[in-house]
Amino acid sequence: MSAERILELLRADGRTLAVAESLTGGLLADAFVRVPGASAALLGAVVAYATPVKHSVLGVDAGLLDREGPVDPEVVRQMADGVRRALAVDDRPADVGVATTGVAGPGAQDGKAAGTVWVGVAVGERLVARGSALPGDRSAVRGGAVDLALALLLEVLEAPE
Repeated sequence: MSAERILELLRADGRTLAVAESLTGGLLADAFVRVPGASAALLGAVVAYATPVKHSVLGVDAGLLDREGPVDPEVVRQMADGVRRALAVDDRPADVGVATTGVAGPGAQDGKAAGTVWVGVAVGERLVARGSALPGDRSAVRGGAVDLALALLLEVLEAPE
């Protein structure tokens, strides 16, 4: 499972992880928490389901949210970066942030079709976002978003710096 591999990589480097979720509503954090010893790297998670929470807790630019809505590549990059600071320990931000946002369905939201998903990863100054149009019902979209986030996080962590 990629959550196990991600935690191995983080533990090996002594790095920490913070998670920000919208449409996945805790499923991404759960993927990590299921792994024994996750607390050696995972600091915690924020479920910023309501759009205003993305601004008030994660620091996503309010103007951006007003213009683009919550389902946007720059929003998810800011969520991934912002959760690192939101979950800082002793004024030290998490080393890595990962975030999800999107429309689980069944209908469209803010002009975005059901299944539209963005995931983001923040490591140092590197902010990466990846989007997808996922098929299926609400449960399938949410599960697919977790898989997409894990895949992107693993890709970034395994990439040469």
